[in-house]
Amino acid sequence: MPKRLRRLFQAFFPRGEEPDDAFALAFLQEEERTLYLSMDPRDRAHAVRVARRLLKHYPEAPAFAIRAALLHDAGKALRPYRPLERILTGLYALPVPPYPLRKGILGAFPVRRHHPLYAAERIQDPEVRALVLEHHRPQSLWGQRLHQADQEE
Repeated sequence: MPKRLRRLFQAFFPRGEEPDDAFALAFLQEEERTLYLSMDPRDRAHAVRVARRLLKHYPEAPAFAIRAALLHDAGKALRPYRPLERILTGLYALPVPPYPLRKGILGAFPVRRHHPLYAAERIQDPEVRALVLEHHRPQSLWGQRLHQADQEE
């Protein structure tokens, strides 16, 4: 519970979030860097923590797994970071299709539900794309490890 309260506080007061972009950019390929930098600083900071946690638990982690950790929430960048939307869509998940994307509050629900798809559509590397797609429903060993590192947040 303390972690959830910390994340809630950071959602409303992002000044405390300073992502280590140099760490992330050292791992990412050119087109991935653009995608990573399109994310809100709060999401980038979260991504860096997940990637570092993955490396801490699995120092032998392949580069594609670290890159997937850094990009796993990049699909959320389709919408501006709005804390109340994030809370609402986290509490209540509407069964919505990924397309068409809508404006307003109704557009927040597909982004929350389908953000792995939106990110994967923008990633060229098939190994990174596959892990990003499965980070909520892991199918592979590295997918499970990424999911675990993400859930520890």
